[in-house]
Amino acid sequence: MAANEDSGERSEEPTEKRKREAREKGEVARSKELNSAALLIASGLIFTVAGGYATSGIASTLMENFIIDRATIFDPKFMLQSLGHSINNSFMFLVPIFIVFYLTALIAPVSIGGLNFSTKAIAFKPNRMSPMKGFKKMFGVTALMELIKSIAKFAVVASFTIFYLKGRFGEFMTLGHGDTLSEITRGLGLLVNSFLVIALSLLMIVAIDVPFQVWNHARKQKMTKKEVRDEAKDAEGKPEVKRRLRQSQFELSNRRMMEEVPKADVVITNPEHFAVALKYSENMVAPVVVAKGVEEVALHIRKIAKHNEVPMFAAPPLARAIFYSTKINHPIPEGLYLAVAQVLAYVFQLKDFRKGKGNRPSDVTDLDIPNELKR
Repeated sequence: MAANEDSGERSEEPTEKRKREAREKGEVARSKELNSAALLIASGLIFTVAGGYATSGIASTLMENFIIDRATIFDPKFMLQSLGHSINNSFMFLVPIFIVFYLTALIAPVSIGGLNFSTKAIAFKPNRMSPMKGFKKMFGVTALMELIKSIAKFAVVASFTIFYLKGRFGEFMTLGHGDTLSEITRGLGLLVNSFLVIALSLLMIVAIDVPFQVWNHARKQKMTKKEVRDEAKDAEGKPEVKRRLRQSQFELSNRRMMEEVPKADVVITNPEHFAVALKYSENMVAPVVVAKGVEEVALHIRKIAKHNEVPMFAAPPLARAIFYSTKINHPIPEGLYLAVAQVLAYVFQLKDFRKGKGNRPSDVTDLDIPNELKR
């Protein structure tokens, strides 16, 4: 089972990361047959629709240049103006055709795979010049498909051409029986129609090539099980990196927590295994846990508390109850209000007594801990 998973078989669908990287490299589904057919069909259509308009316009411009009298021909200024006028007229007649060609060349390639521009795709890559790599491509699935397409294109175009010419054979044979201008016009019409029919025949090749290119692109993007696992590991982070990150986060959190211990009003201890630092002020709803810990962390809390003269109170059941029920920077649960109030009252009274105010408070020996909070 493990051997199958680690094999080089690309059986897994590509991840979003793999798809994104492929587009960045310029690897998207494209069909050269679609591009070629679209340009040829667009050419046939534009010449069918606007060919007469463009031809008559250019013909009239040529006629204007053929009827210039001898005196005008030797006028350099007029000839320059005539050249500019001819170029401008010809350009205006051809602009619609150029626009159609441009839009077709722009839209056809992105109709499958979408719009994508990649500088990596046009960058120089020495491995592309490898003869061995080129030799391998000659015997791949893509090369086989290209060979089949070439044969199919020849067969389809030849069949359509023969079929069309047979149907129009009589028309072609009668060309030249009428006046010159009308026969030229009729001949051009036959030529454009022939071109359009042959171009439309390429749609059969396109209908096969486009699904193949989409399938072949998806096939190339597929991943092995190992690649999927490796990518998941990279996304989640390597175990040792995650461990170091957690350690760093713990140390940072621990350091911030220790900085709050000197500000605490009391540290309730187990006395050795647990330590919980509490802070309370009149604007608080209930006392808040500013630090807590067990074993080494508890020892560190006690050392800081002792160094900063923060009162410590040994109450194992209460220390465990607060430790397990309350998160850092959160108020204690309502069930511990009374017990903690007794401790804080004792601590505040003892502090006043040491300052010479009031009497020494009685020791707190019986703290009420609800059963559901006992640990």
